[in-house]
Amino acid sequence: MHNRIMITGAGSGLGREIALRWARESWRLALSDVNDAGLQETLRQVREAGGDGFVQRCDVRDYSQLTALAQTCEEKFGGVDIIVNNAGVASGGFFKELSLEDWDWQIAINLMGVVKGCKAFLPMLEASKGKIINIASMAALMQGPAMSNYNVAKAGVVALSESLLVELRQQEVGVHVVCPSFFQTNLLDSFRGPTPAMKAQVGKLLESSPITAAEIADYIYEHVAQGEFMILPHEQGRMAWQLKQKSPQALYDEMASMCEKMRAKARQARE
Repeated sequence: MHNRIMITGAGSGLGREIALRWARESWRLALSDVNDAGLQETLRQVREAGGDGFVQRCDVRDYSQLTALAQTCEEKFGGVDIIVNNAGVASGGFFKELSLEDWDWQIAINLMGVVKGCKAFLPMLEASKGKIINIASMAALMQGPAMSNYNVAKAGVVALSESLLVELRQQEVGVHVVCPSFFQTNLLDSFRGPTPAMKAQVGKLLESSPITAAEIADYIYEHVAQGEFMILPHEQGRMAWQLKQKSPQALYDEMASMCEKMRAKARQARE
């Protein structure tokens, strides 16, 4: 291993914590984000943690920016061993209220951004027999109410990862998909939804998390090393996923009653 890793969405939150976790193992990091100030701060912390590397602004919606980032990795590092497709945005709202623009925005970043990241870096990963780590969400497996566009985009990331797992085995490229539950993060800064009440409710879900982004990054590091494909860092998430596999209807009923409560709260907020 040459210890070279590329991370999108590295300017804050989980992306930054993943960078710091690998930096502690003295990796060289290619850090990208649309937030320049956040990137500079991540690089500073990475160097403090014992890693090094470079930052490059990159909007994952633009394939040419991802291929340019791959080119820089080739020039500076001579290749790459792990890519982490982490860039993502939060979104919510009942299906009836979501505009088609909300759908386009969500799919463009959270799903196609991952597709483009995999495509731009695949030749280098085949050369290094490296690894792809795609960050999805428990929303991909659980489809909670009032976030259909987010659920669909993240479920797409899981399906993409499953497809690549199978196709890239012969090429000896490893594939992992991570489905964190909500956790304390600044994901809400990017939140788009029709009502402030909806943002507040998603915020409550985020606050209830007993696990930090740093702990999730640690869990990812360990489980990638163990070769685990589907990485579920939250114990509650693992339990919910087991329940859904055993008796999906019970979960749908639970989600439907959660949805009723959300609607009632939204009505109260309007009155």
